[in-house]
Amino acid sequence: MNPRVVLSFKLAVLAGLVLFPAIGSSFYVELVAKILVMSIFAMSLALLVGFTGLVSLGHAAYFGIAAYTVALIAPEYEAANLWFVLAASVLAAGAAAFFIGLFVLRTKGIYFIMVTLAFAQMAYYIFHDTALGRSSDGIYLNVKPDASLFGWMPFNLDEPLHLYYFILAAMVAVFVLLAFVLRSPFGRVLAGIHSNEHRMKSLGYATQRYKLAAFTLAGALAGVAGFLYAVLFGFVTPDYLSWHQSGNVLLMVILGGLGSLAGAVAGAFAFIGLQEMFSDWTKHWQLLMGLVIVAAVLFMPSGLAGLPRRIFRTVNWGEDDE
Repeated sequence: MNPRVVLSFKLAVLAGLVLFPAIGSSFYVELVAKILVMSIFAMSLALLVGFTGLVSLGHAAYFGIAAYTVALIAPEYEAANLWFVLAASVLAAGAAAFFIGLFVLRTKGIYFIMVTLAFAQMAYYIFHDTALGRSSDGIYLNVKPDASLFGWMPFNLDEPLHLYYFILAAMVAVFVLLAFVLRSPFGRVLAGIHSNEHRMKSLGYATQRYKLAAFTLAGALAGVAGFLYAVLFGFVTPDYLSWHQSGNVLLMVILGGLGSLAGAVAGAFAFIGLQEMFSDWTKHWQLLMGLVIVAAVLFMPSGLAGLPRRIFRTVNWGEDDE
């Protein structure tokens, strides 16, 4: 497809998100804010799965660790400094990803998948079965962080619109950051590792270090999502670290299309949108969601990201891939 068409479409979607609070009710504004947070989460996993070839089933660990970090360090009845708790949450998630990556990246294939799941379950039970995470009751974040900078407050997260636009800005920032990273020499090496790691090793690249850097970055960005999720809803529970949370975000990436940041965002919108719609129809909404995922894998192997290209080919508007 013509790059200008793609860029125009992305800008149109961004404009729609910017204008949405003017036309949407408060319920749907919060729902879209939730989807934007999960889009960040999905993009962080896409860096591993779609661009590096590392299928993690424990990515929710870093999401939950960041969420618990802000809940644990924030004063109970006072506003914490936004920039401090954001940095602390992201650093905690990134540090956990670095530490876990030192071990899990020694494995490959199905063993890598299972070890990432095992570490995530360990983190889950640390918060679920100890006083640290206050069991299944979780922790409430009673007061949203204060965005003051040297006495100047650029925005107020207690205002729903301010919070919405802060989350939107964070999502755009993560998208731009990952797009830059993937176009950099570092990103080219990750693509080479995904394609043929043995060849990259033969060319002299320390592939283990590159994979550890990608794993750490992905964990830190998942921490951004976890922090925003905790701030948006005001509470944290061990379910944030559970295996089904890791499975859900992996389904978002698959549904959107592997190897596409825009696809990860589209997958988050589609997954949560369908989840909301199906849960209104029936209590057995998981069955309908499963059928949609199976159909998407069978009939849209490139995911939602590849759907426009197929449509353009069908109507002869697209360009030849060569």
